Amino acid sequence: MLKNNKKRYCIGRHRILLIGILCLFGVCLIAGNKPDKDKKRKPPKDMVYILNSDETIGNELLRPDITLLQGNVKLRHKGMYMYCDSAYLNEKLNSFEAFGKVRMEQGDTLFIYGNYLKYDGYKELAMLRENVKLVNRKTTLLTDSLDYDRILDKAYYFEGGTLLDQDNVLTSDWGEYSPSTKNAVFNFDVKLVNPRFTLTSDTLKYNSVTTIAHIVGPSHIDSEKNHIYSERGYYNTHADQAQLMDRSVLTNEDGKRLIGDSIYYDRKKGYGEAFKNVLLTDTVNKNILTGDYCFYDELKGSALATQKAIAIDYSQGDSLFLHGDTLKLNTFNMKTDSIYREMRAFHKVRMFRNDFQGVCDSLFFTSKDTSVIMYKDPILWTENKQLLGEEIRIYLNDSTIDWAHIVNQALSIEQKDTIHYNQITGKEMKAFFDKGDMRKVDVIGNVQLVYYPEDKDSTMIGMNVSESSLLNIFLKDKKMDKMIMSPKSNGTLYPMPMIPPAKLRLDNFAWLDFIRPLNKDDILVWRGKKADQVLKNKGRKSIPLPNHGLLKK
Repeated sequence: MLKNNKKRYCIGRHRILLIGILCLFGVCLIAGNKPDKDKKRKPPKDMVYILNSDETIGNELLRPDITLLQGNVKLRHKGMYMYCDSAYLNEKLNSFEAFGKVRMEQGDTLFIYGNYLKYDGYKELAMLRENVKLVNRKTTLLTDSLDYDRILDKAYYFEGGTLLDQDNVLTSDWGEYSPSTKNAVFNFDVKLVNPRFTLTSDTLKYNSVTTIAHIVGPSHIDSEKNHIYSERGYYNTHADQAQLMDRSVLTNEDGKRLIGDSIYYDRKKGYGEAFKNVLLTDTVNKNILTGDYCFYDELKGSALATQKAIAIDYSQGDSLFLHGDTLKLNTFNMKTDSIYREMRAFHKVRMFRNDFQGVCDSLFFTSKDTSVIMYKDPILWTENKQLLGEEIRIYLNDSTIDWAHIVNQALSIEQKDTIHYNQITGKEMKAFFDKGDMRKVDVIGNVQLVYYPEDKDSTMIGMNVSESSLLNIFLKDKKMDKMIMSPKSNGTLYPMPMIPPAKLRLDNFAWLDFIRPLNKDDILVWRGKKADQVLKNKGRKSIPLPNHGLLKK
């Protein structure tokens, strides 16, 4: 019986041992087929290391995997050194929480400070709170809540922050900064303060090395002398240079406003260049300069426009439209504190106003004596009258012509119909106006006259041909009231049916209605004196005289 018991005991023992071996083998198989979680973990070199701690405390029962570090704590993770008064280190999660005098250092370029830090070693994400300060060379970022993603190398704040560098102070509700690229993005209530200007926006991109602000939304740049509005562009805050797009607006304190598809502006040198569909408006002097290119010097008060350049003066009630290949505007400050303006137009000049039109090669206007001088082949039209000479000077009084002076080879023509014209020629001619109506005309030197007197019912009774040295014509209600010739001339009056065809025109007669600007848009179409021959070749004798009662339309 004892033998049997021993035998049973041995068999049982062997069975237990066999079962144990099988269980162990099964566990090994299961363990072998089960994914190894540790393999997913970072290798040891990616772990957070404790470099120093005055006291290290661990309690596996109360806080498994947690180590309490106290006093002069120093940790390291992948080149980043972190300091604090105390910390909880979770070796399993490769993370820790740090408290009191938190400091992060990476090389000699990046330093981050705060009162609290939560750091995830696997995600390489640092979350700092309270009195946070990031210092990256000459750039400082201040906030109360900062998340720093070391993998993306981007620091984010989302409860308001301030970025400072050697030139600017930037504040916003939300911001992003990259220590390596020095690029920053700001959103919501963005404000950039520079000693020379202030930029406000809803969205702004900025580089702290180049100090260039990239405008990507509605933005305002204000200084003592001007205001800039732009929705897209670049502003170099150190060099004070701007490249602006999308119809940006530059407004100066003197009332001038520059708009263009794109604008280059240099605040230090005080000039701007605008390209395509340019509009330079002077609200004080009430004039506009347009074109596809404009250069504006705000220090000298001058502007230049080319490429479909048009100057518009709306200071006199009825707007004057003037075009030339090149237009220049200048503003001068006198010693008497007064200001006067000059405008110069060069080549293929054409102008239009409802009450007069003109063409010439070049033109000069000055507000000093409110005069307009037309040079080289000038022609001036008003209603059915045409004036020519080597030079035409027009002197304005408020909104109307005061008097005009035609210098050398003066010729005045008034169209009665397509055949008959009143004609006066002389060395020079002076015409005087009252409230826009011509009241007197003085023709001086080598005067020749072809004139059609009228009956009371405006019927032409004949043609008067006369010559003299001086002619004074007085008008009333736009009609001749009397005419005085000195010395007295014995002219010839031809009855209408007996007018010799050779006497119908003076030797220098030229009726140039085909050149005349028809409306404000027609000033851009240049037509020289040869245009008449071109029209004749096309079967047209001339461009019809415009209906002046409809010009305003």
